[in-house]
Amino acid sequence: MAIVETQYGRVSGVEQEGLQVFRGIPFAAPPVGERRWAAPVAPEPWTGVLETADWQGQSWQPIMEGMGPLGFAFNAGAAANRNEDCLYLNVWTPGLDTRKRPVLVWIHGGGFSGGTGGTPMYDGTVLAERGDAVVVTINYRLGALGFLNLNEVTGGRISATGNEGLLDQVQALTWVRDNIDRFGGDPHRVTIFGESAGGMSVGALLAFAPAGGLFHRAVPQSGACSTAQSTSRAAEVAEAVLDSVGISTNAGVEEFLALDPDKLTTAGQAAGAALGGAMIFQPCIDGTELADVPLENVANGCADGIPVMVGATRDEWRLFTSMQGFEVSFDDAMLEGALGMKMDDPAKVIAAYKDARTARGQAVEPNDLYAAIETDRIFRMPAIHLAETLSARGQDAYQYLFTWDSPWGDGNLGSPHAIDIGFVFGTHDFSEGSGEFFGTGQEANTLAEHVQDAWLAFASSGDPKTDALGGWQPYAQETRSTAMFGAPVEVENDPFGPERAVWGEVNAQVGSL
Repeated sequence: MAIVETQYGRVSGVEQEGLQVFRGIPFAAPPVGERRWAAPVAPEPWTGVLETADWQGQSWQPIMEGMGPLGFAFNAGAAANRNEDCLYLNVWTPGLDTRKRPVLVWIHGGGFSGGTGGTPMYDGTVLAERGDAVVVTINYRLGALGFLNLNEVTGGRISATGNEGLLDQVQALTWVRDNIDRFGGDPHRVTIFGESAGGMSVGALLAFAPAGGLFHRAVPQSGACSTAQSTSRAAEVAEAVLDSVGISTNAGVEEFLALDPDKLTTAGQAAGAALGGAMIFQPCIDGTELADVPLENVANGCADGIPVMVGATRDEWRLFTSMQGFEVSFDDAMLEGALGMKMDDPAKVIAAYKDARTARGQAVEPNDLYAAIETDRIFRMPAIHLAETLSARGQDAYQYLFTWDSPWGDGNLGSPHAIDIGFVFGTHDFSEGSGEFFGTGQEANTLAEHVQDAWLAFASSGDPKTDALGGWQPYAQETRSTAMFGAPVEVENDPFGPERAVWGEVNAQVGSL
C-alpha cells in the first residue's frame, strides 16, 4: 500500500498492474449546504490516512437510459452513486518518485449534465503505463448544480454565474499544480484533454481567466471553442428550471438551498424540453471570467503559448440518431426545414454535400446528408475554426480526424461520436459492450497504440508527431495538415475540403446543438 502526503493530508493508493492508483481524492470542500452554487474552495485538511481505493460519488445527474451503443459506458442504475459531495479526482502513476512525468488531466463529457471521471472507460492504466505518464480524471458539478446562472434572475442574491462547473475544473487543476509532483508528475507539463462536453470544457478553459497558467497543452476532442451561451440565454434557462421546480425567483436563499437535488435534475430535463434545447446547460459568457465566446478570446491571444491538438470524428452525429428519442426519417423538405433553423442558406450547404458525397460514391439520402452536415456544423467546423484561429496568430495547432468505423449493430454508425475515447485510453476492449462499439482484434489494438503514442507525444513535448505520423504538421490554411486515425493511420491535407469550404459561404450556428 502506497501512501502519499498531499497538502491536505495523507492518502493511500493501491497497486494495479505495476501502477499506483488513487481513486476518490477530494480536491475541494463538498459543495453542499451553503456551498451549493458557490465557487469551490480547498478541502479541509484531515488527519490519519484517507483510503482511496474506490470511486467516490458522481455529480447529481439524470439516470442515463436509452443510450444505444454507449449503454456500456453509463451506469443507468447508479442512482445510489449520485451525490452533491462529488468533487473528487483519480490518479494513475507509474511511480511515486521525482521523475517529473507528463500529466494528462481528463475532463469527461456528457452534455454538461451527465458523466463522471470514475468510469471504466476512462481507466488510466494503459495510457499511464504506455507513456510513463501520470493520468488524472476528475468530477465536476453538472446540470442545474454546475451550470445554472442564478445571479441574473435573483438580482445577485445567489451569485452563481453558471460557470461553477468550470470553476470546479479549475480547482482540480489547482490541486494538480500543487500536489502532482508528489505522485511523480511534472506540474509544468500538464495537458488537459476531454471529449464532447469535456472537449468544450477544454475549449472554454483556454479562454477562462481563472484557469490561466494551470495547464500547458490542450486536446479538445469533438468539442472546441464555439460553445457558450449569453447571460440572457442563461437567465432564460434559469427561469425555466425554477418554473419547473416550482420556486419563485423571489424566494429566500434558504429555499433555494433546500431544494432536493433530484428535483433540480428533473427540472433541468423539463426545462430542456420546454426550451427545445438539446444542451441547455453550457458555460456562460459572464463578461468577466469568460468575457466572450471562447473562440473570440482565443483570437485575441488568450491561448497564445499553449499548443493545441484538436479534432473530431468523421460521423459524429450518427451516434445520436441511433439513440432513443433522436430517430427521425427526413425527406428533402424536412431536411431543408431542419437545417434552416441553424443556417441562412441550407440549400447551398445541402447541394455542396450532395455533390461532394456523390463524387466519392457515398450515400446522399436526406438522412445521410443530415448526419454529415450536423456532424460538421456541431463538431468538425468548430475544430477547424479553432485551428485556423490559432494558426493565424502563429500558434501551433494540430488537427486530426477519426475515421475508424464502429462495428456496432449493422456497422452503420461509421466513425461516430465517442469512438475515439476507447482508443485514447486503451479501453476499447474492456467489456463486451465496449468491444461491440469500438472494435476488437489486432487492427483495433494497433490503432489504439498509434492514438496513444500521438496523445502521449503531445503531452510530453507539445508535438504529436510519431513514426507513423512523421508528416503531421501544425495547421496552416495552405495545407490543412490532418492526422487520419483509422485504417490506415496517415496524414492527409484538407480532408473533405469541399464540405469545409461551403461553411465560409453561409451564416450558421456553428458549434450549437
